[in-house]
Amino acid sequence: MTVPSIKDAERAFNEKDYSNAEKIYLEILNIDTALFDNQVRSNTEKIVDLKETSILQLSKIYVLQKDVEKLTKLLKDSLQIMSGSFAKSKTAKIIKLLLDTVESSKSWNSEKLDLNSSLELSIELTKTCIDWSINEKRTFLKQSLQIRLSLLYYKKKNYNESLKIIEPLISEFKKLDDKSSLVEVQLLESKNYFQLKNYIKSRASLTSARTSANAIYCPSTIQAELDLMSGILNAQDKDFQTAYSYFFEAFENYQLHEQNKNIDDDNEKSIKVLKYMLLSKIMTNNLNDINTLLKQKVCQPFINKKEIEAMKSVSTAVSNRSLKDLEDSLKFYTVELSLDPIIRSHLSDLYDSLFEKNLLKLIEPYSCIEINHICSMIGLPKETIESKLSNMILDKTFYGILDQANGWLIIYNEPIVDKSYDYSLEIIKQMSNAVDLLYEKASSLD
Repeated sequence: MTVPSIKDAERAFNEKDYSNAEKIYLEILNIDTALFDNQVRSNTEKIVDLKETSILQLSKIYVLQKDVEKLTKLLKDSLQIMSGSFAKSKTAKIIKLLLDTVESSKSWNSEKLDLNSSLELSIELTKTCIDWSINEKRTFLKQSLQIRLSLLYYKKKNYNESLKIIEPLISEFKKLDDKSSLVEVQLLESKNYFQLKNYIKSRASLTSARTSANAIYCPSTIQAELDLMSGILNAQDKDFQTAYSYFFEAFENYQLHEQNKNIDDDNEKSIKVLKYMLLSKIMTNNLNDINTLLKQKVCQPFINKKEIEAMKSVSTAVSNRSLKDLEDSLKFYTVELSLDPIIRSHLSDLYDSLFEKNLLKLIEPYSCIEINHICSMIGLPKETIESKLSNMILDKTFYGILDQANGWLIIYNEPIVDKSYDYSLEIIKQMSNAVDLLYEKASSLD
């Protein structure tokens, strides 16, 4: 029995004759080493290498053809082919590459496959690989795949399922004293708790991750993720100055990683962190620092990106104290601002603050003003203005009433609180204490 020529398959692949290349690669995968004589069987490693090359090349063909069904079948068939014959390192490498390829299928713009179905497929195949690794007693591969599965659940926004996988993993890694895996899992745990709005547990998990990271050499990407999460949690506590420091550290680490790896893409993570840095400057009202920051050499590749343009637009609106400009920015840059939950949350607070400041500035000279006049000056609907004014009155931001019959806002002077009553109560309390002490002493004389 002759082995199909790998060179013929490579030639067909290079000539874009994918059907012929696929046929040859499949023939190689179907080789049964038990059918060969002893001389050929002694070259089992060569056959394994041929099969490995065939699996990887077939995955490339299916990616080019955007055929997710064949890619799925290839992964499942590969598990059977690798059982007992492939080295552990090769097995892990192939499974990781195939799962990465399946996960990347979300960007294929296929009618059959959208983002959710791509995640569902990735989760299903990862579970299949976990079951296979348990049967094959590949403990480290199983743990690696479980981390991947918990991350997929996180991306799917199924945070509780992700945490169910993480909890036993943390115990296992602590027993093994595997600090690098422990950092990764604790960081993911912190992200899950943050999304569930359990900020106390999120901060505790992050502290544990940083403690574990301090005991080992931490890659720049993991350190960047730790700093980014620290910045997000500090921003949640409204400590934007500390948050900016962490974001800056994360930005530098991402830049270091991209330079070392010669990454030449859109640098999405760097852009994301730079957005958060600009947000911190806006929230602390240090608007003059934004231009200084963007003039730095490391920021030059990103200044024309739409995400950064969006933040500059928000900065201009805040600088002009214009609520309408801020609304226009939020509408024009919906994807860049509203779809990011961190940006959206803080810009919502900024919007409310700017709204109140605008209203207080407009009504300050008046004791009575028409609501329609406020609407014309601020450029917002009457219902929105009335709702905000009523909330401000209830919160005692200012004193007044809404005369909806006439369409007026009547503003009162802030009432002067007479503290005489409080002082009187304090005097009576002290006198009562003095009388009680005198009574106790008089009782002891008897």
